[in-house]
Amino acid sequence: MALRRYHTVLFDLDGTVLDSIGMILDSLRHALVTHLDWHPSDTALVRGVGTPLKEQFFDHASEAAGVRGHAAPDEVLVAQLTATYLTHNRARHDELIRPFPDAHQTLTRMSEAGLALGIVTSKPQATARRGLQITGLEGFFQVVIGADDVQRPKPDPEPVHVALAALGRSTRGTLFVGDSPHDLHAGRAAGVDTAAALWGPFAREVLAPAQPSHWVATLADLLTLAGEHP
Repeated sequence: MALRRYHTVLFDLDGTVLDSIGMILDSLRHALVTHLDWHPSDTALVRGVGTPLKEQFFDHASEAAGVRGHAAPDEVLVAQLTATYLTHNRARHDELIRPFPDAHQTLTRMSEAGLALGIVTSKPQATARRGLQITGLEGFFQVVIGADDVQRPKPDPEPVHVALAALGRSTRGTLFVGDSPHDLHAGRAAGVDTAAALWGPFAREVLAPAQPSHWVATLADLLTLAGEHP
């Protein structure tokens, strides 16, 4: 790549590299219907995507309790929701998980250009690696940081800093690509440039308050950002 702008590119996983949001929403809804008979909209479910699963269920169960005048959710209920989600999701995961269409080509060209690549996700590391293995993408990433690798997951900047430490790279010259406000807030707080992925489930007006450094319509657009002409 000529005039390289970045030496390191970090990616969120779901909705950014893997086309998995539909499966995630289906599993969230299944758990909420099973335990609470609660049928939130896709818009409501998407809001928490990109944060740890237990946090999402606490928020959804709290909303359901408030609407119905029930007591706030407790740890037992959140654990039940999480377990039901994981059982449903794992049963369908390997069959339904897909990379976005231009993921292989884009990551190949970035790797060949010598860029350091990493994943920063709110999924547990083992689940994240499973998706990357099935889709043939794991070999592109020198580091995968999951929610269980940090004390404070996204939108806290800790996962970004942990990824950079593992790679031996600095914040200067690093780009973090994500499809949710949580990704963009984490990157901005960590002191790296951010790219808002417009192919994910979050609308531009939802992402705009996070003040991304760049807007990208496809994964392939990242090649131009890094200095290569696709």
